[in-house]
Amino acid sequence: IDEDLADKARRFMKTEKGKRYYKRRKETVERIFADAKELHGLRYAHYRGLHLVQMQCLMTATAQNIKKIATKLSKVQE
Repeated sequence: IDEDLADKARRFMKTEKGKRYYKRRKETVERIFADAKELHGLRYAHYRGLHLVQMQCLMTATAQNIKKIATKLSKVQE
């Protein structure tokens, strides 16, 4: 890791804006990974080999994106 860049990121995380971003990350990014593990079977790899595991992850991400699009579209139609 570029140590200067890591130091810059650490300094940013101590600012008010950085603290707000980090708090928001728990609600958004981390939630997506938790849903993938719990709801979409990403707790364990179902296949062997890098290529097949990458395909599993991409299919899971695709399913999550489709669900997100469907949710947004259903709210628009209400």
